[in-house]
Amino acid sequence: MASFALTAAGGLRYTVRMGERRKLPIGIQTFEDIRRNNYVYVDKTEFVGKLAYNGKPYFLSRPRRFGKSLFLSTLRSYFEGRKDLFEGLDISKTETEWKQYPVFHLDFNVGDYTSEERFRDSLGKKLEDYENIYGSGGARTLADRFSDLLRQAHEKTGLQAVVLIDEYDKPLLNVIGDEQLLDTYRAILKSFFGVLKGEDAHIKFILITGVTRFDKVSIFSDLNNLNDISLNREFTAICGITQEELETCFGPEIERMGEDNNLSEEECLAELKKNYDGYHFSENTATDVYNPFSLLKAFSETRFGSYWFATGTPSFLTRMIRDSNFNYASLENDIDIGSRTLENYRLSATDPLPMLYQAGYLTIKAYDKTFRSFTLGLPNDEVRYGLYDSLVPLYAGYEGKTSNIEVLQFLKEIRDGKVDEFMERINNIFASAPKPTNQKQYELNCQAFIWLIFKLMGEFILCEVQNGRGRSDAVVWQKDAIYIFEFKMDGSAKAALEQIDGKDYPIAYRNDGRKIVKIGVNYSSADRQLTEWCIG
Repeated sequence: MASFALTAAGGLRYTVRMGERRKLPIGIQTFEDIRRNNYVYVDKTEFVGKLAYNGKPYFLSRPRRFGKSLFLSTLRSYFEGRKDLFEGLDISKTETEWKQYPVFHLDFNVGDYTSEERFRDSLGKKLEDYENIYGSGGARTLADRFSDLLRQAHEKTGLQAVVLIDEYDKPLLNVIGDEQLLDTYRAILKSFFGVLKGEDAHIKFILITGVTRFDKVSIFSDLNNLNDISLNREFTAICGITQEELETCFGPEIERMGEDNNLSEEECLAELKKNYDGYHFSENTATDVYNPFSLLKAFSETRFGSYWFATGTPSFLTRMIRDSNFNYASLENDIDIGSRTLENYRLSATDPLPMLYQAGYLTIKAYDKTFRSFTLGLPNDEVRYGLYDSLVPLYAGYEGKTSNIEVLQFLKEIRDGKVDEFMERINNIFASAPKPTNQKQYELNCQAFIWLIFKLMGEFILCEVQNGRGRSDAVVWQKDAIYIFEFKMDGSAKAALEQIDGKDYPIAYRNDGRKIVKIGVNYSSADRQLTEWCIG
């Protein structure tokens, strides 16, 4: 069997034979644990050196479970002078002086943010841990306590402090929908982070991470020299796994994955790319980045599953998409957005596109230098089908529950040509779904629900398709048939069917060879459900 020497790239000190199971750091976010316990480690210490040598206050936005916490833990070990942990890694080749700085690592992933009192208490406890080390100055406010700590640490050690803030926006995301509490949390964080500028003389290094960039201006306004590297091409691969890192560090896992799924190495790599690759975090789209959590989970289970979405999709985001009348079909095409909108997004905004990008559901596909605009799109199949699946329950009246069973039933019926059963199932779901008072909104909800169902079934569906002498509401391409849908509000299914024939929507498909099925549908604003449909 072939073998892999992974001392430098993978951070391991032994040779691994192909076929052997290695320890994958799934859910492990502590650099020391990974290094001490021989977990596979993709060397990111090059970026540690770049940040440490070239500046002080940094901000980094990346989606959840993309490796931000591990990178901050790596920085912590570096600034604590843990030279032994970095043996054989990139930074060990260039670092000549290892100092033990006082490090303040504040992890906002941990804490109770359900009320202002609990939020203040959680933040106070984080400071208390360091007050036990460096002493308490007797200050009462959170900001003053933090300020005292930075000065005292410098005085006690003779070295400036290092400040690492993990997931600064977690308290804000927890209270979206409660504007009063959201404003309160903003004010608390603005005062707290404002200390970082006032105590600049006592600080060696700062890195703040989060999922979102939308509150960067308001919360960090006092820290006006903050260097945002979220879209900096030099740091595209600071989190996540590149193609080169995948093939260099995970040879044994790729071989096992291929064997267990009856795929060649090339086929396995192509399937991994289709499901988990495709992220770009700057205008330079030459470097693709894989979702590290999904990739490690797939290797662990040797199965191409949907792992990132299994950790939970924020409910506020799916509701924002629904309430903004977002055009779902546009997700399958290129979506252009100005750089100012993408970079300066605010939490109160109603446009879901920047939030979808920041949260990892969309990624940069291209950049137009002339117009300074980005083209966004879905990064991979895991995100595509996971997002659609999370949206279906909002229209089906069972938010928070899985839609997999329903989709399988839809799939069986449409592939068996059981159109009546298919439409009856849709009707039953609409009968229990939330009913908007606006008729146009109700029509859009019906169309969106059907579009999502067909996309989850893996079929090819287009909405508002230009055919003949008009636009059909939806066209679905199935293996043996093409389905043309037309919807009417407070009309009749017969009139909808007559419109399909009268405007000759099928003309584009007559030479296709597949059966053409025309479906006219009527839904009643009074009854708030589909009242009839007919098939032609």
